[in-house]
Amino acid sequence: MINTSVVKVLLLLSIVFVPVASQAKVLPKYLFEKALQESKNGDFIQAEKDWSSYLDDNPDDAAALSNRGNIRLALGDPKGAMQDQTMAIKFSPEDLDPYLNRGIAEEALELWEDASNDYNYVLERNPKDVSALYNLGNVMGSMGNWIEAKRLFSQAASSNYSIAMASSSEALAIYQLGDFELAEKKIRILIRKYPLFADARAALSALLWRKGFKGEAESNWAAASGLDIRYRDKDWLLHIRRWPPQPTNDLIAFLALD
Repeated sequence: MINTSVVKVLLLLSIVFVPVASQAKVLPKYLFEKALQESKNGDFIQAEKDWSSYLDDNPDDAAALSNRGNIRLALGDPKGAMQDQTMAIKFSPEDLDPYLNRGIAEEALELWEDASNDYNYVLERNPKDVSALYNLGNVMGSMGNWIEAKRLFSQAASSNYSIAMASSSEALAIYQLGDFELAEKKIRILIRKYPLFADARAALSALLWRKGFKGEAESNWAAASGLDIRYRDKDWLLHIRRWPPQPTNDLIAFLALD
């Protein structure tokens, strides 16, 4: 089975490239490895060139196609990324990573139903896949179904391979659904575990402001803004980080008081 690389979280575009066994035919193995190392190092422009050179002579290498698709997404070409992942699926349909990666490209194009289909395909075969659970939660939120988003985030957060962002997204979905006490409890647990987690600090700032605790909101915001200034940007919150509208609006209203 070909182990292709996976983009774990869309909003951060944090691509993790994993060494894979290629199906080299003509070009020497070092070109595949060179492109892989460039991908890991973030040299995306050169990596795209080298993946393309490799694929000129090895057009049915699913691993290389999926890796180039990840690079094209990182370079702002989600349509090209979709094409590469679709070809990777054609040549290696049993591998699930290209379905995940294609779903992320589809999300970038706001093709919610297509992304949902790819993530559900993965979950039918691996119900505990954290990436598919988390990404599908983001899709459900983007479609306005925060009850289902909460369920998926909760599943992702309870996994043995969970990420802190899944727990934060679960708390934010609870916040969106109006259970402010439970949302606050979950956010504070996250902060105790990860004191420098900007997402949780910013979420608590918004929630405390909504509840009337402006002083504590300001102290948490001081920590959040020092860790990641992007939380001031409403468009980033809604479309990249993918916060729900209620906590986003509360945070922006709080910041308007600065």
